[in-house]
Amino acid sequence: MSGSRAPTAETRVAGVIGDPVRHSRSPAIHNAAFAAAGLDWLFVAFEVPRGHGADAVAAMRALGIVGLSVTMPHKQDAAWGCDHLTPDATVLGAVNTIVAAEHGVLGASTDGEGFLRSVRDHDVDPAAGPALVLGAGGAARAIALALAGAGADVTVAARRRDAAESVAGLATGADAVLLAECDPGGYALVVNATPLGMKGEAPAVDPERLNPGQFVVDTVYHPMETPLLAAARSRGIPCTNGLGMLVHQAALAFELWTGVEAPLDAMRAAAAEPAP
Repeated sequence: MSGSRAPTAETRVAGVIGDPVRHSRSPAIHNAAFAAAGLDWLFVAFEVPRGHGADAVAAMRALGIVGLSVTMPHKQDAAWGCDHLTPDATVLGAVNTIVAAEHGVLGASTDGEGFLRSVRDHDVDPAAGPALVLGAGGAARAIALALAGAGADVTVAARRRDAAESVAGLATGADAVLLAECDPGGYALVVNATPLGMKGEAPAVDPERLNPGQFVVDTVYHPMETPLLAAARSRGIPCTNGLGMLVHQAALAFELWTGVEAPLDAMRAAAAEPAP
């Protein structure tokens, strides 16, 4: 639908569920995409309380909502409400995209592939050398699985060894180390998949150990420049924030819902706009 056209009884509705969710960039990104593609679709945010992700999936069926994006804390809970899961979603036990498909509700995870595409946007082969993933949450799990699937030699670092081992267990051949014992200088790709940096916190690893032969990704995108990225840039190290991953995972969801090629330029522009 165009930016000026009002919704009608024919408008198809998709949305994002989360708690909290009012900060989400997803409505801006997807509504820009629907407008650019000429689709009479509308994307809204649904603040769903913790523990009610599966209920939201049931409501999706009842209300005829055609697609959902899923953010924290519902990624695992919502997976239980789906009829079918994609292979990655099955391994992760979590979804970030739900599609009202012909033969039932399909749950998918587009985070990992979105990450790989965002790295390739910078002419970096994510499997060209050893990769270090910092963190043990949902983003780290999806990224480690995707990197291993792409052929990378993956190491996962977390504050607790059992947490690192849990993530490494998803990625064939991956190693697990403690953050306190981790030297980030020996990896071609370094990925911060922790929330550190969102509020100006010091990086999870010592940036003085990084070198210009590496590529650094911080999955945080608000703020755009985290302490890790600032330190990397000051040392001449190529790096990027999480905005590209956000856009690519959204584009993959868009294509699953609509069957239409995602208008990436419009989505990138919307994602880069300052939050209201």
